[in-house]
Amino acid sequence: MDPAEHQDPATAASAAPASPAPTPASTSASASASASADGTVRAAGCVLWRRSPRSPGLEICLVHRPKYDDWSHPKGKLERGEDPLAGALREVAEETGYAAAPGAELPTVRYLSDGRPKEVRYWAAAATTGAFAPSDEVDRILWLAPDEARARLTRPLDRPLVDALLAALPPGTGPCP
Repeated sequence: MDPAEHQDPATAASAAPASPAPTPASTSASASASASADGTVRAAGCVLWRRSPRSPGLEICLVHRPKYDDWSHPKGKLERGEDPLAGALREVAEETGYAAAPGAELPTVRYLSDGRPKEVRYWAAAATTGAFAPSDEVDRILWLAPDEARARLTRPLDRPLVDALLAALPPGTGPCP
């Protein structure tokens, strides 16, 4: 890991052992709970941010999912009947350990996942209290400046969300020169 990265101190802990692969029954049950009538998988997440403790400006939290070996914004499938914003905040808490104050809704991201359409609704969210603890689902988080976060995100479709966050924040909140 690049020592120049801004890392949550708790991320220095070793990764938890990987969980067993889901069984076909659990996979289909999970998918059906979050799929709409048209088969679209519904998910929600946040672009989680905080004021940088190291420099002027802000930092964005990215999560590393060992199952996919990728970096993304915290997000996940909605539970049956779950409000999307409530699901987004639940996913932030589960994946990062942080509570969050939601802000503006950001653009929805749509793509195919395992051949099925997936729709992820996002919100800007300011980290409030909490601390990261590694899990089977997320083994590391990074707090990065917006440009660094944009470059680190694995999926190109997730990168415009950084700019959407910056545009949605009140004046004086965004990165400073």
